[in-house]
Amino acid sequence: MQATASEQTGSPLLVIDDSSTIRRSAEIFLGQAGYRVVLADDGFAALSVILEQRPALVFCDVQMPRLDGFQTCALIRRHPEFRSLPIVLLTSRDGVLDRARGVLAGATAYLTKPFTKDSLLRTVREQLAAASSLSVSSPLSSPPSSASPATSLLMASPLSSPRSPLTPSMAPASPPTSPLP
Repeated sequence: MQATASEQTGSPLLVIDDSSTIRRSAEIFLGQAGYRVVLADDGFAALSVILEQRPALVFCDVQMPRLDGFQTCALIRRHPEFRSLPIVLLTSRDGVLDRARGVLAGATAYLTKPFTKDSLLRTVREQLAAASSLSVSSPLSSPPSSASPATSLLMASPLSSPRSPLTPSMAPASPPTSPLP
């Protein structure tokens, strides 16, 4: 059997979804393909899992209680270690506005539910290949040990994220001038 990127790095794939059926289906499909899979049933639980497990790829449902997929994605992106982590949004909503909102939150791809085994595995291969071509060979720093994993993700600066709409390079260079003499 061919070794997968997840097996080579030891990093699991994370599936975040409040539906046990979707989590289980993804776990079966990915497991049969040789990937190690970890599961979370909501965005808050996922924040801790991400810091503890360091997944190679995240699948995140959009419509979840407490912390939706857009919010979860944005919080993950705020942490400096996870700026390039592939995040695939899972949703039954396939509109242009939903996709745009996903891009703004920092998602790298969008997979419509219900998904097939083939579409799920194709997405994994594409995202892992893209991530490996962008990876930098420098060690990542660890979050402060005094902070909980979830707190570490929540407290990361939004200005440090290149995908954040608040990135300083996107601010106007100077205030607008008045047209009056």
